[in-house]
Amino acid sequence: MKKHLRQNLRKVLSEIPPEQVHDHSVEACHLLVQQPEYQEAEILMVFLPMPGDIDTTPLCLKAWQDHKRVLAPRVSWEQRRMIPIEIRSLTHDLTMTDLGFREPTAGVPIPPSLIDLVIVPGLGFDAFGNRLGRGRGFYDRFLATPDFSGCACALAFEEQFVDQLPIGPLDKPVNMAVTHEQVRRFPG
Repeated sequence: MKKHLRQNLRKVLSEIPPEQVHDHSVEACHLLVQQPEYQEAEILMVFLPMPGDIDTTPLCLKAWQDHKRVLAPRVSWEQRRMIPIEIRSLTHDLTMTDLGFREPTAGVPIPPSLIDLVIVPGLGFDAFGNRLGRGRGFYDRFLATPDFSGCACALAFEEQFVDQLPIGPLDKPVNMAVTHEQVRRFPG
């Protein structure tokens, strides 16, 4: 069922025109920075978008302007986990992986306990804060880290929301979701 949902959501995302991706990304980032979860955060981790993802560039630029520390995940395939690394640019010290996503090339890992806000990607989300990722479980494992106590926030397009997603015992929901239209907060 998850495989079928992923295929459908990838198709939906691929049909969003580039100018709408840009406009809705800017609007969603603008709405997020108005929220207390962002305003109170000193350190946030963002995803570096892949094709079809909402663009986090406006959020990064605003966070640096607001003197916040911005982190991005680097994947450790051997350990099957993400390592938060501080970034100071979206053009320098990043590399494109064989799987087609960008990640920091170097940097000092930041402990999850210091991260106030994690911007979480996904293919789909539901009315309960459940998330459908790309199937490798990296964000689920990261959000399950015992010393992470920050806020997990989905940044997404309205088109990514479905009534209900199938969830498994290792799936971790987000605390909130922000689109260009609204902010959703979830109990738990």
